[in-house]
Amino acid sequence: MKDKRALGLFEKYLTLWVLLCIAVGIVLGRIAPGIAKYLDGLAISVGDAPVVSIPIAICLFFMMYPIMVKIDFARVLRAGKSPKPLGLTLFANWIVKPFTMYVIASVFLGFLFKSFIGAEAMDFVKLPPGADWVVGTVRGAGEVVLHEGVKMLQIPLWRSFLAGCILLGIAPCTAMVLVWSYLAKGNDGHTLVMVAVNSLIMLLLFGPLGGFLLGVGRLPVPWQALVLSIGIYVALPLIAGYLSRLLIIKTRGEDWFKQKFLHLLTPVSITALLVTLVLLFSFKGDIILTKPLTILWIAIPLFIQTNLIFWMTYGLARLLKLSYEDAAPSAMIGASNHFEVAIATAALIFGLSSGAALATVVGVLIEVPVMLMLVRICLRTKGWFQNYQK
Repeated sequence: MKDKRALGLFEKYLTLWVLLCIAVGIVLGRIAPGIAKYLDGLAISVGDAPVVSIPIAICLFFMMYPIMVKIDFARVLRAGKSPKPLGLTLFANWIVKPFTMYVIASVFLGFLFKSFIGAEAMDFVKLPPGADWVVGTVRGAGEVVLHEGVKMLQIPLWRSFLAGCILLGIAPCTAMVLVWSYLAKGNDGHTLVMVAVNSLIMLLLFGPLGGFLLGVGRLPVPWQALVLSIGIYVALPLIAGYLSRLLIIKTRGEDWFKQKFLHLLTPVSITALLVTLVLLFSFKGDIILTKPLTILWIAIPLFIQTNLIFWMTYGLARLLKLSYEDAAPSAMIGASNHFEVAIATAALIFGLSSGAALATVVGVLIEVPVMLMLVRICLRTKGWFQNYQK
């Protein structure tokens, strides 16, 4: 009999699909560079500044909607009955994780790996929406320059990678963690509640945390873009998912919704993600070809951050005497990232061709193998919580 807790085809081989998208994107960028530029140019502008990439917005909606439609918000109202796992997860996600990500990424990208990345290497990112700064204007660590006929902010490449890491750090997972918790035989109800709570909190904290940490890193702080990003990429699919869930269950019944409708949506989110990745790598293929170790320099701090948050949360769960069923998903929710929102925000704020966007893609690349490793660790250490079982 097939194990119901097994990953589906898309989830199981996500790393392979990402690698294939890298290859397709690089080839596309070489043989037809105008296609990706044309698609990125299809944008909604405020003044002369492109604010929302229409292709990316469409892809991101189809990434996020299948996630949001699964959320049963009625469970959020009952979350207060289990304050310890809820509080632990919120502590790890919003009090600790954003700041440890900033510190770890800064140390590795701005110090240990700076010479490998290129101390003098520069990146060109979008100006904030509505900004019409004069060429030569200095903003933080960047300078306004004319790049290919367009005003851009030139910043050190390592700082652009740092920006992508920051966006990953302030976006706790609300999608694949449902799979990781299920595989680790965790409390599915607790996981669903945390998905809902994180989605709601992200609406409030994503912008302020992102603006603060980007500012500390001497990077542009486009507040309008941050607010717009969370509105388009979280609030819109969240509302659409909530309303369509109510309508479908009312008209077709909950059994049909869970057994038929959700099954049809399974490949949609990841397919939309892969299309986005092809676009990203059609722009950044030159970096991969000329400096293939760039992916490694970004992946190392992300790997360390993931393990740090996992072990900190897992250890605190044991000290708090949580059951294994609550401890495992609490630790994995903090460890994993909401890379869909991070990718979309990086593309919106800094541009599809930015180093920040590339850094968020590396988060996707390492997500599956690292989280599967942590699932195995959870299953093997289940006995640590045997005295606290429900």
